[in-house]
Amino acid sequence: MPYSNMVSSPSMLSSLLSHAERIVFFTGAGVSTESGLADFRSAGGVWSRYDPADFTFSRFVSNDDVRRRYWAIEREIFAAMKAAVPNAAHRAMAFFEERGKLAAVVTQNIDGLHQRGGVSPGNVIELHGTALDVVCLRCGNRTPRDPIEARLTAGDALPRCETCDGILKPGTVMFGEMLPDGAFERAASIAQSCDLCVVVGSSLVVTPAAHIPAIAADAGAPLVIINCTATPLDSVAALVVREPAAVALGAAMIELQSAAAP
Repeated sequence: MPYSNMVSSPSMLSSLLSHAERIVFFTGAGVSTESGLADFRSAGGVWSRYDPADFTFSRFVSNDDVRRRYWAIEREIFAAMKAAVPNAAHRAMAFFEERGKLAAVVTQNIDGLHQRGGVSPGNVIELHGTALDVVCLRCGNRTPRDPIEARLTAGDALPRCETCDGILKPGTVMFGEMLPDGAFERAASIAQSCDLCVVVGSSLVVTPAAHIPAIAADAGAPLVIINCTATPLDSVAALVVREPAAVALGAAMIELQSAAAP
């Protein structure tokens, strides 16, 4: 039965986390904002200053001007991500991995902060790709972003693949583009077998990614939602915490660390 109260104490959250053995953390922009990264959809975010309809995948592929402008936007995003530092929420997920309790981190974020926060790359499923890589649309070659950033800085506004001269694009999922091959299927499979799903910093409005917590709940896993605003799944959650991600998970981690201390 769902709890009707919105709690701020970490004790109930800590109890659920301590008894679980296969935790899926489903994360959204609310985790990254606490590291100083603006939510793309919030006031002042990228999509409040640019029209997303101008930057669909099909337009990116077919229009040099769209690609030029998109790379200019990406440079702004990439600089902010490089400067960001993982917060207590990222470290808490790494803590649960160290304790052998992490099934996966399924994330909508593209900043790589989960890996930098200590979670093994193999345990992070990036449903919307990553801004830290660049992929060639012709040969499929995938490279780190830094060398391409150097070319952009040097004035190459439309970088192309050095192997085949194909169009390069950031490794993020664009509007109208499919999710990375197999990512959703892998996330759904893990969600079906987890024994706790914790939504962290997501309003659960971007689909199909937002279906993952529902898949876990339908399979019988308790659902915890840590988000400062309401979500469509609040009514079926075992626990809803209206606190910032770093505050809630950071406090739960400290409580569990203290309980485990000799």
